[in-house]
Amino acid sequence: MVGIGGYGHHYLKALWDEVPQNEACLVAAVEPFPENAPLSLDIKQAGIPLFSHLDEMFASGLDPDLVVIASPIHEHVPQSIAALEHGCHVLCDKPLAAAVQDADRLIRAAAAAGRSVLIGYQWSFSTAVQELKDKIRGGQLGRPVRFKTLCLWPRDLAYYRRNDWAGRIRDRSGRWVLDSPANNAMAHFLHNLLYLLGDRADTSAEPAEVTAEAYRAFPIENFDSVACRILTRAGTELLFYASHAVSEAAGPVFHLEFEDAEVECGEAGGEIVCRNDRGLEIKLGSPKSDHQFKKLFEAVRLAAEADGMGEGPVGSLVLCGPEAARAQTVCVNGIQDSVGDITDLSRSHAQEGPGGRVWIEGLSEAFRDAFQRGVLPSEAGTAWATKGRTVDLREYVYFPGGSFPKGSEDGS
Repeated sequence: MVGIGGYGHHYLKALWDEVPQNEACLVAAVEPFPENAPLSLDIKQAGIPLFSHLDEMFASGLDPDLVVIASPIHEHVPQSIAALEHGCHVLCDKPLAAAVQDADRLIRAAAAAGRSVLIGYQWSFSTAVQELKDKIRGGQLGRPVRFKTLCLWPRDLAYYRRNDWAGRIRDRSGRWVLDSPANNAMAHFLHNLLYLLGDRADTSAEPAEVTAEAYRAFPIENFDSVACRILTRAGTELLFYASHAVSEAAGPVFHLEFEDAEVECGEAGGEIVCRNDRGLEIKLGSPKSDHQFKKLFEAVRLAAEADGMGEGPVGSLVLCGPEAARAQTVCVNGIQDSVGDITDLSRSHAQEGPGGRVWIEGLSEAFRDAFQRGVLPSEAGTAWATKGRTVDLREYVYFPGGSFPKGSEDGS
C-alpha cells in the first residue's frame, strides 16, 4: 500500500476488514508522513514494515504481487512504472496522470511488463454502469446525442491547505499536478461520460475537441470551478459542470440523451433509469450499489489469477485500465489549454462563510441553469462567465499545447 493517509486510509481499511488473509495480505506500506496516517501505528504493531519511499521498499528485497497506489497525482505514473518494472501488478487511484505524455509512458510500461494495471474509477467497476454501457454499445438506446453531468461539492480553506499540492498546477519541483475538480474529486464523473461511450467494455470514447471556462474563488493557483463542452470523434456532445466554490452540495447527477431514449441518474449517484420514446422504463440500479472498493477486490483477483498463469500476460479483461482512463487526462489537458488565464472571481463575486467555506455568488444557479439548458454559462448570458478557446484533441499527445516541443522526439 503506497500512501496510507488520506484516501489511502480507506484502501487499507478495506483490505484489512474485507479481504480474507488467505486471498491477500499486506506485506509493506509506504508513507512519507506516517504521523498523518491513522493506521501507521497498527501497521508497526502488526510487524509490517513501513517505508518512507517506494524505492526503499523494493531495495529491502520485498517482492509484492500487487502494489496499490493512493499517492498524490504527480506520483501516480512514476510509482506505477516502478512497480511494473519490479514485476508487480498495479492498482492506481484516479486520475491516471496529470499530463497525457505521462499517461502514455504508463501505457507503454504496462504493455512491456505484461502485468495488470487498474485505475481506481469505482463507477467503471459497478454493475449498473457496465449494464448501461452494454445497452449503449448494443444500440438499444439509439445513437448517443448529448451527455451531461453536474457535481457541486463545497470545500473549505482546509481542503486546499491539507497538503502542498492541492489546487496547484505544478508541484514544488516543477512536475505537473493540475489539481482541480475535473482532475481530482469529480474526475470520476468526467471519466464516466467518456467511458460510457467506449466501443468495448474496457475503452472510453476518444475526445475530438474541448471548449472550457474555469473560475477561481479560493486562494489557489488553479481553478476550483469548471464548465466545458467536449465533442467525441463520433460526434457526441459531452457537457461537464463541477465546482467546489458553492455553498450547498448537489450531485453527481447525469442526463444522457439518445435518438430513441434518455437516461437519468438522480441526485448523489442515485438509480440509473432508462426511458425510451415509447414510454418504456428500465431501472439499472445505482453505481453506488456495488462496494466502493470493488476495484481493490478486482485487483486482488486479477493478480492472483495471473500468478496462477505464471509469467505470461494477464488473461482477464481489465475494465478500467490506463487506456480507458487516458481520455479523461486528455480532456483535463485540453481544459487547461482552453482557459489560459483562469477567471479570478475572488474579489468580485466570492463569499465567505463559517468553517472556512468560500463560494462564488450565483455560480451554483448559473451551473444548474446551464446544465438544464445544455449550454455553457457564458452561452446562457451569465455576466461574469468567460468562454475559452476550442482546443483540438484529435492528436493531442503532449501537454501543454498538444504537440511535442521543439527538439523533443517523444515528448518526454
